[in-house]
Amino acid sequence: LTSGPESESAQEFGRYQETRDLAMIDLLTSTGIRVGELVQLNRRDIDFDARECVVHGKGDKERRVYFDARAKTHLLVYLEQRMDDEPALFVSLHRPFKRLEISGVEARLRKLGDDSGVKHVHPHKFRRTLATKAIDKGMPIEQVQVLLGHSKIDTTLCYAQVDQDNVKRSHRKFIS
Repeated sequence: LTSGPESESAQEFGRYQETRDLAMIDLLTSTGIRVGELVQLNRRDIDFDARECVVHGKGDKERRVYFDARAKTHLLVYLEQRMDDEPALFVSLHRPFKRLEISGVEARLRKLGDDSGVKHVHPHKFRRTLATKAIDKGMPIEQVQVLLGHSKIDTTLCYAQVDQDNVKRSHRKFIS
């Protein structure tokens, strides 16, 4: 067991790492953005008052996505803890602080999943889950399409996993 400055430094690092990871996961969960969009985000792309950010999607198309209060809280704490001038929203944990890459996010999420006993954690699952939840809760498919940045609605339909209990409830409501 260590004590003194080394252990304090390790604890600070652990808190910073945890805060960054929470901010990253919350942003993926509440926005449904692609991992490539996540790593391209800059600090200036975030509007905390409106709880929205501008992402640059496929084909360099710009769109607005929205995040929840939890993501806002974790993002603010994470940014408060940062001690660098890198414009990127998510950066590596060690100097020189550089923009995270897709492979780095994927590896980190995989490790967090493994450590938690959750197999096959991948950033794309957050996107798929958001689409499924939004549709299950009644969000019009056209709005989900816009949120995810799909040019074709068929792509959005492929994302959504239809919940059988919802099918049953809808059947009883509309048909029975």
